[in-house]
Amino acid sequence: MDDTLALRARWAIVDSWTVVVQEMTHLVRQPANFAWQLGFPIVMVLLFVYVFGSAMDVSGHGAGTGYLDYAMPGLFAMTMAFGFMNTALAVAITKEKGFIDRFRSMPMASSAVVTGRGVADLLHATVDLVILAVIAVVLGWRPGGSTAATLSAFALLLWLRLALIFVGIHLGLLVKNTETAGNLFALAFPFGMISSVFAPPGLMPGWLGTIAAWNPVSSTAGAIRDLFESPPVESGYWIEGHAVAAAIVWPAVILAVFLPLAVRRYQRLSR
Repeated sequence: MDDTLALRARWAIVDSWTVVVQEMTHLVRQPANFAWQLGFPIVMVLLFVYVFGSAMDVSGHGAGTGYLDYAMPGLFAMTMAFGFMNTALAVAITKEKGFIDRFRSMPMASSAVVTGRGVADLLHATVDLVILAVIAVVLGWRPGGSTAATLSAFALLLWLRLALIFVGIHLGLLVKNTETAGNLFALAFPFGMISSVFAPPGLMPGWLGTIAAWNPVSSTAGAIRDLFESPPVESGYWIEGHAVAAAIVWPAVILAVFLPLAVRRYQRLSR
């Protein structure tokens, strides 16, 4: 029995890696898709930091003062959060073109398509994050914490992205076509924007500030601000005082819910 389980686990890993290679090869052959997905956060950096940032007073020391240090961690978190929309669209396209049906007809592990897609998207997200960090440094942003703290911050960002990848996979398998998947931006936009990405929840109306403070994106943004040693901006919400713990727990909860849902949805596609 143990040998059989070990063999099945080995082939599940091999099959997942095959899917990873297939997805990364597709990305390399269509770099325009990669450029488009990365272009949005870059535009958001330029828009909010340079167009709106000069009017934002988040530190209490005057409009624009310290806003780059506040906004950049939020933009890192928002980029990771919005990635689930790209995942959902890619999965919907794969399903619509019949690739998933071909995978299902092959003697491969039923979890391989889901886990392989997750690993491929995480690698893609790592590249996105590195490029965005380089752009931030060029703009004058610097992390203030230690090297270990900085690496921990980026690990928390990828942890959030990993959890949301499986939300995207589940939604991509759930929607009927690519047009519906494209409309998921209407879901992603408030998820990323009603948060502490661009403004502290304390500056929002009470009910909206509460929603923003308890948003998983806000927890990750707050945690990496602490690790980057950005100037503190307090709003008085309990969860903001436990941002690092929340940034670990929120993605764990999301992953525990949506990873099984994504695998189950894939298994039930042809039923």
